[in-house]
Amino acid sequence: MSWRGAEDCPSSPTGEKPGASGRQPTCLDLFCGCGGFSLGMERAGFKVLAAIDFNPEAIATFKANFSKDTLALHKDLTRFPPDKLAAKLGVNQVDVIVGGPPCQGYSTVRQVDAANHGSRVKRDKRRYLFRVYLDYVAAFRPRVFVMENVLGLQSAAKGKFFTLVQSEARKLGYRVQAQVEESWKLGVPQKRRRQLVIGVRNDLPGYFPSDLEPAQRAFGAPVSDPARLATSDSVALKPGTPALWDAIGDLPSLNAGEGIEERDYDFALRERFLAERGAPARHYLERVLEAGIAPRLTAHRARPHNDRDLRDFARLCEGENADQALARGETMEFPYDRNVFLDRYTRQHRERLCSTIVAHLAKDGLMFIHPTQNRTLTPREAARVQSFPDWFRFPVARTHQFRLIGNAVPPLVAEAVGEEVRKFLASRETTGEETSAGTRPHAGSETGAPPTRPAAARDLERLARLDRRALRAVPPEEFLRGWHALLFLFPGLHPDNALDHGHDIEGISPDQLTLPTFEEILARRYIRSGWPVMLESLGGEAWRRFRAHEMSEEDFYCVAAQRAGLARSVR
Repeated sequence: MSWRGAEDCPSSPTGEKPGASGRQPTCLDLFCGCGGFSLGMERAGFKVLAAIDFNPEAIATFKANFSKDTLALHKDLTRFPPDKLAAKLGVNQVDVIVGGPPCQGYSTVRQVDAANHGSRVKRDKRRYLFRVYLDYVAAFRPRVFVMENVLGLQSAAKGKFFTLVQSEARKLGYRVQAQVEESWKLGVPQKRRRQLVIGVRNDLPGYFPSDLEPAQRAFGAPVSDPARLATSDSVALKPGTPALWDAIGDLPSLNAGEGIEERDYDFALRERFLAERGAPARHYLERVLEAGIAPRLTAHRARPHNDRDLRDFARLCEGENADQALARGETMEFPYDRNVFLDRYTRQHRERLCSTIVAHLAKDGLMFIHPTQNRTLTPREAARVQSFPDWFRFPVARTHQFRLIGNAVPPLVAEAVGEEVRKFLASRETTGEETSAGTRPHAGSETGAPPTRPAAARDLERLARLDRRALRAVPPEEFLRGWHALLFLFPGLHPDNALDHGHDIEGISPDQLTLPTFEEILARRYIRSGWPVMLESLGGEAWRRFRAHEMSEEDFYCVAAQRAGLARSVR
């Protein structure tokens, strides 16, 4: 699914993919870590002007892998204001800002000790770093921003921070939507699920797709063995999805504590592996990991483990965790509380997705026991599961390697994000659809765009006063007129947000109510979604009709109505 309202923009066969104007789109990466998001954006055709992170090991790793054309800065973003970066770059506007403010403050793992709820929620300052990110959005006015975080952002403090991110971005003049991306659908062999918050500047018509398309390099030929096709731990997989073994099965065997930082590849082992595994493994190694252009194998060092852990590792069957082993009668020696972290010891399975690679790997790696060897994963194996190419080096201590890899955005996910954003930006340059006070692109000229604001208000008001049962009985043509009137009168709203308003409501001052006789409908709105409270039922009915195929995608995401509304709003 592509951007609604955007023309497709085929990728250039070269690494550089300029926009329609011939200019390469620009990007900033905030809280960049070791560079997973930057790598994906570069592969999608963006010029990353600057990448900033507070962690010295992250910036050292970034500099080891990226051109000096990208300004990599070791800075505390809370003390490095946007104007200082603008002065260093010599620019005060960019096309895109990406990044992931540190996620540990929202992690679902923290909910075990109540750190995401109650009084302890106030003690983690990292939860407010999204405001630093938005300060840069306010200063550089990107056409699009993409913020990546853990799913815990939705639930931390009962959704408080999830609401704040969206409402504060909307106040900056951005149309905001939140969506969950499942990495395996984008070709990454792990069960990683992450929250994306996407903002499109309000002068740009169009809607971001609810589901990203995989990057062009992501998938190869489908697997030939039907046993490897269907599911992985109840997760449906598309044909060609790599399993864990496709990503790591060609690497030399190691015992716990063995390995060196840099060594030659075992090419004979790789060829035997590829002959056995076939197309998905070959595609992942050659196109995603680019193993053929990496001069040597790096970071394939196994951490040591004590004898007790090694004995417990040996008791686990492939794909089994300690809780499952205990349930079948196995005796385990580990001393940890068995009512908490029941999957603390987990042996991964060759033919399934890997567990989500996390920064906790830096501590012990016990949830990431190798499928066939009595040790935990190495940094290179973890990096491969994250879709980092083999030439990407981690010139820091092993503990830092694990932490950087676990915190990173998978480059393959970032590339999928970048490709979608680039298509949208290129299509806007082609059609000239950045609205301004002196332009009126296609306003009212396409089906779905109401002719005037008073007419749209009348169409919408008729539906706004109906309950869900009455809305369901509204004839299709009348319902469409009211729905398109909503998108015309409120072009800053996003249809995808109609199902997640949150609970907090705010009143709107009379001077902000721009439609006479419409005050009752506009007077109260949800803080998270921005939707007027009285339009909640209308949004829910629109979604019901869309899902039941009673409304087409073109009608549901009516860009013509939105475009006309945006053009009128800037006059």
